[in-house]
Amino acid sequence: MTTLMTAPPAPAVTPAPARRCLERPVLAALLLGTALLYLWDLGASGYANSFYAQAVQAGTTSWKAMLFGSLDAGNAITVDKPAFFLWPMEISGRLFGFGSWSMLVPQALEGVATVALVHAAVKRLTGSWVWGIAAGAALALTPVAVLMFRFNNPDAMLVLLLTGGAYAVVRALERASARWLAVAGFLVGLGFITKMGQALLVVPAMGLAYLVAAPTGVVSRVRHLALSLVALVVGAGWWIALVTWWPGDRPWIGGSTDGTELDLAFGYNGLGRLFGSGQGNGGGGGMSGNAGFGGATGLGRLFRGDMATEASWLLPGALLALVLGLYLSRTAPRTDTRRAGLILLGGSLLVTVLVFSEMKGVIHPYYTIALAPLMAGVLAITAALVWERRHALVARLGAAAVIETTVLWDVHLLGSWQPAVKALVVIASMVAITALVWGARVKQLATVGLVAAVIAGLGGSAAYAVSTASHAHTGSIPSSGPVASSMGGGPGEGTTSNAALVALLKATTTTWAAATNGTGSSAPLQLASGKQVMAIGGFNGGDAAPTLAQFQKWVAEGKVSYYVSGGGTGGGTGGGQGGGQSGSGSGSIASWVAASYPATTVGGTTVYDLRTTS
Repeated sequence: MTTLMTAPPAPAVTPAPARRCLERPVLAALLLGTALLYLWDLGASGYANSFYAQAVQAGTTSWKAMLFGSLDAGNAITVDKPAFFLWPMEISGRLFGFGSWSMLVPQALEGVATVALVHAAVKRLTGSWVWGIAAGAALALTPVAVLMFRFNNPDAMLVLLLTGGAYAVVRALERASARWLAVAGFLVGLGFITKMGQALLVVPAMGLAYLVAAPTGVVSRVRHLALSLVALVVGAGWWIALVTWWPGDRPWIGGSTDGTELDLAFGYNGLGRLFGSGQGNGGGGGMSGNAGFGGATGLGRLFRGDMATEASWLLPGALLALVLGLYLSRTAPRTDTRRAGLILLGGSLLVTVLVFSEMKGVIHPYYTIALAPLMAGVLAITAALVWERRHALVARLGAAAVIETTVLWDVHLLGSWQPAVKALVVIASMVAITALVWGARVKQLATVGLVAAVIAGLGGSAAYAVSTASHAHTGSIPSSGPVASSMGGGPGEGTTSNAALVALLKATTTTWAAATNGTGSSAPLQLASGKQVMAIGGFNGGDAAPTLAQFQKWVAEGKVSYYVSGGGTGGGTGGGQGGGQSGSGSGSIASWVAASYPATTVGGTTVYDLRTTS
């Protein structure tokens, strides 16, 4: 009986050079199709998340605001993330004029670039462009990828940078290249100044893959890893150092308790994410346990509610495929690239799944976009191994288990939506399993099974992805699927119906046309008027900036025209969750304004003219 390891290797899916000429047109079709999916009716989402749209608008009018990620060109306070992800959108706005399309198109192009990088990495790991195409398609058709590559949150840039880092590690593995490994470290560093701690989740697997599989001695591998760590620090540290040691006045760092990037990194965007409330301010609060956003902690979190429908379509199958792939490659040489790829992508997948499942701080379902390229890569690498070993029964049965697991989970996620899609994936799975298990020795039949397996595996997520692209998505917590999403927790669509108030602000010439509590009010007014509106207290009004004394100074200098009542959840005199400076907080400023200036009503909103006294 033919065993797993003595079975003769099967020919490649596309023998060279007979079908190599197909690679370029097929890749072009994949990238053009991805671009069409991500760009289709992109403007329907308007300003998407107006919290970040406000910062993009400010960055198109002030280089300083662009550098820091300020919410306004007067540079009172920044967003609660580093500024790097905003720069492509702001550069686009400077070139083409600020608007929905100029802001969102760079995000969509980042998605196309990510698909191309996944293709390139998997092609190098497997030696076949076919599996690279399959991996790219799986990523492109993941619903949360469609959602976030059409949105203005930092996740699109983060995934692009981390995928680029993984590709650089793959290149480093080929010839033990310290230079490519340093590139990987630098890209992860840029990921840190995109979304801070989340970027570091891939570091353990990157290091392990290189340490295990690089074709050089142990001492050289360790030295190369040390150099890549230095590159990571440089990639993140240059911007943090610039902000920390800025020689003049700079904006308050939103989400921090002391106005510094280091506090933001270790507080709200670091320990606060892992352990819950009490670690900084930031957008969205700090709900312990976070049941209001990501659901209860535990290994089942990613398989419930919105977490499940965002990215888990391929997750059960990918986890099973990781086990199967490691088993099939267990006796391969140390430097085997496919096993190294499973360590790299599968290890990153496991770490990310575990952290997302157990973190007690703020987590939103759309964070799961980080899983999409990892799942796609693991499935494609294992598929390559299965194809080569398809004469072995264990490989065929393992592939059948992966297919059936994926289809059963997809049917569950589809529920009562689109019964025709459910029928398609079930029928395709039956064809795939029959052809692969019983027809492996007949190449044509095995190829039919392979095509049917792709349809079965991607059918459900593809239908959900297309539906996601056909709806508008706005607000701070968007979700994918067959309905338009606009969830609160912060600013919404970036529009206001108060035309009279907008006209009033348009007529101003001061640094800030107005000030108001939180970006729930400031963002719609700034985006509608084109004038700068100060978000007192940042995202939710809870930051300790500006202080009452600072605000009074700006008013005395004639830099603020109006105070618009309402907005934000506010803070008293102590700022946000982490405390703050005496006399700070949106509540104390609101009280001082109400006691010092006459109130008028403009379009149903209470407004104080700060250029006059009572």
